[in-house]
Parts: sequence; structure tokens; C-alpha cells
Amino acid sequence: MNDLSPHSPPLVRVILYVRDMEESAAFYERHFGFRRVDAGVDEPIHLESSANGLGLTILQAAKSVKLGQAGVKLVFQVEDIESFKAKSAKAGLKFGATHSGPGYSFANAKDPSGNSVQISSRRFGC
Repeated sequence: MNDLSPHSPPLVRVILYVRDMEESAAFYERHFGFRRVDAGVDEPIHLESSANGLGLTILQAAKSVKLGQAGVKLVFQVEDIESFKAKSAKAGLKFGATHSGPGYSFANAKDPSGNSVQISSRRFGC
């Protein structure tokens, strides 16, 4: 049962803690079409999706923070998984095996800080 009112706030930004802010920002710009919307000085680095306006804020992780855990996974919707994987491989991003569910496919990779990223042909849900 969905108890959310029609006035529930939309998700507009994801904050990602990383070891190398510039490397991570370049990763999301190059492979997923994000663009910088910050002034380009120090931190944080603000990126915005060219597809839907979702914001991604890149922050410097403290040395004590353990990165690359399953707590965060960014899922990008793509129409053709295999075509996207081939294009990404040419640009230096290798995805793992393609998995299938009822009516959709997905594949996983890691960003430079070890955070999980996924491409999925599923239109809704997780």
C-alpha cells in the first residue's frame, strides 16, 4: 500500500562521497552524460543529468570512510543494454555480465571510488 500523498517531494539529488572528486566527476560526465553546474572551485562538485535534471553532488570522503559498499547503487535507465555496454567499453568502462529479469535486463560496474553503478532496461522499480 502506498501512503504517499500527491505532494510527496521528488528525488532531485544524490550525494556521493569519493576519494578523487575530479576523477569521479569526469567518470559521470563521460559515461552517463552529466554536466557540471557548479562554479568549478573546490568542493562540492555539482553535476546535473542531461536526461532528467537529477543532481549528483560529489564530495570528498574522509579517510575513515569505507567506500564501495553496497549501500549506494546508482541505476541508469538505458534502452539497449548490450549497445550501451559496447559503447562504454570503447570509452573505458567495462560492465559485468548482463542479467535478465521478467521483461528487462541489467548490468553492473563500479565508479573510480568503487561505488556501484547499474544500467537497466527496466522502466520502473528497483
